[in-house]
Amino acid sequence: MFEQLANWIAYDLLQLSAESQTGSAVQFFVMDSVKIFVMLVVIIYVMGLLRAYVSTERIREIVTGKPKWMGRSLAISLGSVTPFCSCSSVPLFIGFVEARIPLGITFAFLIASPMINEVAVVLLISILGWEIAALYVLAGVVVAYIGSIVMEWFKPERWVESYVWDIKMRHQQELEAQTGGLSARHEFAWNEVKVIVKRIWHWVFIGIGLGALFHGYVPEAWVSTYLADASNWWSVPAAVALGVPLYSNATGVIPVIEAMLGKGVPIGTSLALMMSIAALSLPELLILRKVIRWPALMVFASVLVVAFIFVGYLFNFLYA
Repeated sequence: MFEQLANWIAYDLLQLSAESQTGSAVQFFVMDSVKIFVMLVVIIYVMGLLRAYVSTERIREIVTGKPKWMGRSLAISLGSVTPFCSCSSVPLFIGFVEARIPLGITFAFLIASPMINEVAVVLLISILGWEIAALYVLAGVVVAYIGSIVMEWFKPERWVESYVWDIKMRHQQELEAQTGGLSARHEFAWNEVKVIVKRIWHWVFIGIGLGALFHGYVPEAWVSTYLADASNWWSVPAAVALGVPLYSNATGVIPVIEAMLGKGVPIGTSLALMMSIAALSLPELLILRKVIRWPALMVFASVLVVAFIFVGYLFNFLYA
C-alpha cells in the first residue's frame, strides 16, 4: 500500500522517471514518510495507553532495592519500551537520580532508551527484516548492560551536579490519567502522540531526506570504494565519528541505514552509524552537562564510542 502510493505520487503525479536519480529519491522519501509516521502514531498511542495504567513512580519502586543485575535489566527493559530520543530521555534520567536509583542502573536506561524502542524495532522489522532488527536489539542490550557496568566502575555519583539531588519531578497529567476513566487515558495517550511527534517530526523528515538522497544520488562506485568494503579498517570508526555530531532518534535514522545497506554498506558499519546517531549526540551531551560534570560526560561518550566501534567490527566479521 505504501509503495503503491509512493509510486503514484513520484511517477504519475509528479511525472518523474523511475530510472532517474530524482525519481528514485522522491519515491523513497514518500514511501518511508508515510510508512514511518503511520506506525509512529499507532505505536506511541498504544504505549501512551499503557503508561496511563502504570505510573513512573511505580516503575521506580520496582527498580529500587533490587539486585543490581535485576535493576539493570529492568532499566534496560524500561528504556526499550519508551519512544524517546536521546535528549528526551534526560528528564526521566534526572527523575531516576532524584529517586536515588544507582547511577550505574540509571545509565543503563539512558543508553537503552534512545537506542532500542518499540517504534524502532517495528520499523526495522518492516523495512529491513527481523534478522537485522534482532541483531540491532541484541547489540543495544549488550551495549547498555556492559556500558552501565563500566560507568559504575567510575563512581559517577561524585560528578552529579549538587542541585539535581533536589529536583522534584512532577507527573500531574500522568497521575490524572491513571485516576481517570477511559476518556482521560485516551486523552493522555493522544497527547503523548502530539508531544512526541511534534518533538521529533523534523528529525524524522531529515533522516528520511538523507536516506532518500543517499538512495537516489550517491553512486554505488563511491560506496563500494569508501564504505562497502569491510576490509577498510577505518570505515567503522569513520561511521561512528560521522554519527556523533548528528542528532536523530532510531526512528529517524532507519531510512538512512536502509539506503546504506541498499548500496552495499556492511551491516556492522551501518549499525555502528545508527547507534552513534541514536544514542550519542551533541545536543544530548549539552543537556546532560546541566546534570553531570565534564568527567562523567567524557567517560559516558568514550564508553559508547568504543562499544559502537566494537559492535561494528564484530558484525562486519560475522557477516563478511
